[in-house]
Amino acid sequence: MSDIEIRRATEADLPAIVAMLADDALGAARESPDDLTPYRTAYERLAADPHQHLIVAVREERTVGTLQLTVVPGLSRRGATRAIIESVRVHTDERGSGLGTQLIEWAVAESRSLGCQLVQLTSDATRIDAHRFYERLGFEASHLGFKLQL
Repeated sequence: MSDIEIRRATEADLPAIVAMLADDALGAARESPDDLTPYRTAYERLAADPHQHLIVAVREERTVGTLQLTVVPGLSRRGATRAIIESVRVHTDERGSGLGTQLIEWAVAESRSLGCQLVQLTSDATRIDAHRFYERLGFEASHLGFKLQL
């Protein structure tokens, strides 16, 4: 996949990113691609925070994948810094091409280069195919996650 560029997202990437976030049953219920205002506000916060890495994969000047990598310093695990991978999305036309693997491998390598000792992610309980994908890449289903909507 040498024709893929992985880079930090710019504000111009937002329409494509939000469209990918909304492109499944879960995302369609919680995202609003027709109103980018809240996403622009969120992008500004992410861009200003050095611990946040909003990433896109680009092929032929088209945004075809995305993820967010967050670096979290901590006290547990002897002061380990961890990386959290979130919002991994691949454009429908690119699924099955190996792009998802390339994005995750990039995120793991970047986490190492940033001094992280652990990479973690969560995946909705209904995303069974995603669970197999992450396990194939070496991730272990080791915890049970909880959320509280505010």
